[in-house]
Order: sequence, then structure tokens, then C-alpha cells
Amino acid sequence: MLIEKVMTKLKKGIIVFLNGTSSSGKTSISTELLKQNEISFHHLSIDAFFNGLFHDYIDFINTKYAEDAQGPTHIIIDPLITLFYSTIKFMSEMGTNIVVDTVNDTDDRFNTFLSLLLNHPVLLVGVTCSKEELIRREKLRGDREIGLAISQYDKVYCLNVYDLELNSETLSPDECANLILNFIRSNREYSAFKKLNKRSSTG
Repeated sequence: MLIEKVMTKLKKGIIVFLNGTSSSGKTSISTELLKQNEISFHHLSIDAFFNGLFHDYIDFINTKYAEDAQGPTHIIIDPLITLFYSTIKFMSEMGTNIVVDTVNDTDDRFNTFLSLLLNHPVLLVGVTCSKEELIRREKLRGDREIGLAISQYDKVYCLNVYDLELNSETLSPDECANLILNFIRSNREYSAFKKLNKRSSTG
């Protein structure tokens, strides 16, 4: 097939994976990366993926089963998460550089992420700030449940290896973006992702 011939000629696109909780600053950093003209990036956000492509579908499920909020939503969410990461893999294979904005707060999601993208150029970036700052940002935003970021904190930040770590409380989004660009310019190996192991699912 033509698409297979094209893919064999393309260099895989860089995947800048921003690992951080909700409200940690991932989207702001992504916005700054997209503003610069040196390296072209596509921003792929899990929120935009769900609320954009699958808005009507998610709305239908939420409306149909509104009274059973604790139902087995993983039956439909997990395949969509897999599709999200498969889309990232496809775009990288096609030579597109991607900034990934999502939250790996379950073992299954993390393992899907690891399995699909292990052989791709993933620049793993930790985006952190204090718990107090996360709560302050949630209150300021007004579109997040207060405490959401804290509930994700331990699972998201259980990684102990990164190519680059950024504190969004002390660094501006622009400064964070420049540090990412500097790392890419340096031609250093993206090694952190390859050191990660699958997690034992906790259910």
C-alpha cells in the first residue's frame, strides 16, 4: 500500500510527553511550544480528544446512564485511551512532532502508553509543582473539581526517571518550553522512557 511505502521513508516524529497532574501546567507549556517557529509541533490533548472527536458519544453515555455514575465506565474509556495513544504512534510514524497532554493515573493507561510507544522517540518531561499550588490553580480555574490533582498526585509522580524535570511553580511556561527546545537541540538521547517498566495493575 502507498501509505506503507511513505511511512518507511519518514523519520519518526518526536513525542514530547509532559507527565503531570491536572493543573500542573502541561497545557500552558504546550501552548508555548506551539508558538515557536524553530520546530513544528502538534498538540494532542486527551481533553480535546474526548471533548472534540468523541463529544457526542461521551455526552450520550453520560446522559443515558447519569444515575449510575459509578458504572463500569472503563469498558468504553480504556479503548478510547488506547486509540488516543495509537493516534500518537501513528502521527509519530508519519513524521509529525507531537506534544502529548494527558494524565497517566492508572496502571492500565500507563502500560498502554508504554507498550505502544516504546520504540518511538519519546522525550519524557516531568511537570511538577507543590500540592498547595495545584489547589490554588484549581480554585482559580473554576473548571476542575478541587482536589482532583491531589487525587492523581502519587500515581502520576511515581516515575523516578525523566529526561527533563520542570517545576512550573518556579519556571514560566515560556521558560519551560525553552528548556525542552534546548534539550532537543542538544541531540542528547531520549533515554528515560526506555528505562520504564510496566506496572502491576492495581485494579
